Amino acid sequence: MLIRNKLILRFTLLVLAIQLCFSAFIYFFHAATREQRFTQRLAGKGIMTARLLLPQQQQKERAIGSFHRRDLMTIINEQISIYDPQGHLIYTSADNLSQRQNSHYLTRVQPGRPALFTDGDLEAIGITHEYEGRTYRIFAAGLDQFGLMQLGKLRLILLVGNVGSLVLIILAGWYFADQSLKPMARVVNQVERITAGRLSLRVDEGNGTDEIAQLAVTFNQMLTRVEQAFEMQKNFLSHASHELRTPLATVLGTLETSYAYDTDLPEARQSTASAIEDLKHLIGLTNALLALAKAEDTSFRRDTVRLDECLTQALNYCQTKYPDRRIQLEFGELPATDNDPFGVRGNEQLLTTALLNLLDNACKYSAGAVQVCLSYRVSALTITVRDTGIGIAATELPRVTDALYRAENSRHMPGYGLGLTVTQKIAERHGGTLALASAPDRGTTATLTLPTAA
Repeated sequence: MLIRNKLILRFTLLVLAIQLCFSAFIYFFHAATREQRFTQRLAGKGIMTARLLLPQQQQKERAIGSFHRRDLMTIINEQISIYDPQGHLIYTSADNLSQRQNSHYLTRVQPGRPALFTDGDLEAIGITHEYEGRTYRIFAAGLDQFGLMQLGKLRLILLVGNVGSLVLIILAGWYFADQSLKPMARVVNQVERITAGRLSLRVDEGNGTDEIAQLAVTFNQMLTRVEQAFEMQKNFLSHASHELRTPLATVLGTLETSYAYDTDLPEARQSTASAIEDLKHLIGLTNALLALAKAEDTSFRRDTVRLDECLTQALNYCQTKYPDRRIQLEFGELPATDNDPFGVRGNEQLLTTALLNLLDNACKYSAGAVQVCLSYRVSALTITVRDTGIGIAATELPRVTDALYRAENSRHMPGYGLGLTVTQKIAERHGGTLALASAPDRGTTATLTLPTAA
């Protein structure tokens, strides 16, 4: 069901429920008021009749029976019966009145406790009346034709009013939903214009304060990230194709030249050696691209890994690769606890690769000692790798984590421009960060921060 229809339906049901509850309250309040008013009228009529008749009973025993009964009737289908303290009927407004209901409620009528009941279509009340120390019981019944007619009219008015209001509520709900969803429809129309080739378009953020504006702002932020991802992907494919095409073309040219012109074994061996170096470069680049793809995968298995062991493996590899380079390892502040402070949640191979990339860059671009520090900071482990090498210019520092980008002063060195990209991806996948600080000819400091497993 469309949101528009849901809004109309819910608005209609809510307002209709409120209106029906209010109508029911009015109807039942009016009905209770009518019943109370009519029973009070019946009680008053019964007491008035008793006050007129009981004094005559003392003057003449039979005078009460010869009283003009019709002279007191002011209520439609009025029926009045009076019982003496012994429970004997001493007066009735008509000789043919049935006393079955009155006899049934006779013992229930007590001083201060009237009895209300119905006798067919008639409403009746039984009350007591004190006269000269004796308690008489009076039953008065009648038909509140005018009150019931008013109640019926009120019922008809409420019924017609609710039916008419239902139509107005539906129209109001449609208008309310239409006005409420207009900004959403505008956002939908604008989003439909955004395609893969038009990612620079943005959604109108409206007043910038309501929920639709917040949705538009969030969508624009997502579009910005998507556009950046597309741009990075495009640049990556462009650089990757160029980087792969160059060694492939070199290998092909070397082999074709060797095949066509090399006539003796030394020349063929020289061409083969050149082709092997180019193939090694190509294999290294391919492995780096695969490492980047693996670093971008978020579905890898996470276990509790000791970061100090990952660092030890990376240090051993770098010491083997750069035997003349001095790598100094020190430990910073560590928590005073019996638990393992070096545990992190993640993938051991990826974490080792990230640390190896940082150490490899430090050893490659610096002839001096490389300092490595492992420390603990507020539920996080920090590894700092500091060198005194060629450094990175401030204008190029933000771009060195882009895929296949290499700083100007490092392009003469072997590499593919993927190490820091892979390291940053691995840090992000493990909930950590990679921070770089550098200055030309003064060295670079790389800080990898990862949350602990505890």
